[in-house]
Amino acid sequence: MLKEVKTKIEAACKRAKRSPSEVKLVAVSKNHSPAEIQKQIIDNDHYILGENRIQEWRTKQELENIEWHLIGNLQRNKVKYCLPFHTIHSLNSQRLADELNKFGRKHNHIFRVLIEVNTSNEESKQGIAIDKLDELHDYCQNLEYINLDGLMTMAPYGTDAEEARAYFVKLRELRDRLGLGNLSMGMSGDFEVAIEEGATIVRVGSAVFR
Repeated sequence: MLKEVKTKIEAACKRAKRSPSEVKLVAVSKNHSPAEIQKQIIDNDHYILGENRIQEWRTKQELENIEWHLIGNLQRNKVKYCLPFHTIHSLNSQRLADELNKFGRKHNHIFRVLIEVNTSNEESKQGIAIDKLDELHDYCQNLEYINLDGLMTMAPYGTDAEEARAYFVKLRELRDRLGLGNLSMGMSGDFEVAIEEGATIVRVGSAVFR
């Protein structure tokens, strides 16, 4: 439940000698109806939601006063729907950056984005390889309508929380080297460890809807 997750966030922050105000909880609402989201999340005074797919997000536009985050893979032909998103967590190529910048110029809108990094080097992961990160980072610095706000990663599927720690440490080191701000890392099974390693945004789905 949402309350339990927030309590765990506070405890993890205390262990890490951090303030809970440093960590933003994105409640991942995929596969949940607007009615479920309203009852379990919004009625408990939480208004920060994340969606994986544009198509599903578009069915939830009746929800009001939401800070929406796009956390799933973004196809270039779906960029036209992205103006309402507070942050896009899944920038992974120059081509996508170009498309966002082009659309941003057309609508005078600066997109806040995070580069998704494949810290585990899994072929199945969508993020950019670590050895390509600097190139994409530098490329984005020259795009007028892209605000590069940090990095995002996911631990490999099936990894337990302690095993995930190494991937979170790696992302933090990359973020620090590049001088960026946010670290989006940590999901239902490992968000406490992610906070201990510096996460500023955690993306929690199943744990907040239990």
